[in-house]
Amino acid sequence: MAVQVIGRSLMTSDQTEHQAKCVGTGGWVVSFLPGRTLTIEQATAAIQAAEAVAAVGVLADLLALTTLETVGLAIRESPWAEAACGTRGWRRGWLQR
Repeated sequence: MAVQVIGRSLMTSDQTEHQAKCVGTGGWVVSFLPGRTLTIEQATAAIQAAEAVAAVGVLADLLALTTLETVGLAIRESPWAEAACGTRGWRRGWLQR
């Protein structure tokens, strides 16, 4: 992931097509956040977030899911309370040793 600032007025990434543009007086606008003016730090964070979404998209493809499905399931579904391998069994008693 590499965010690049070109000519102090354009922020790009090699991981996403989203961009940020300087609008003067320290303000930046980001392609996927229309109507918002951000600081350079916020614009950098936004482009980094877009890079992270692109990375999740690659992984989602491997799972035959969309990016939104992958993120939604990862957020909504509770992680297992115990490790599945090398323990006495699953929490709900499905597999007991």
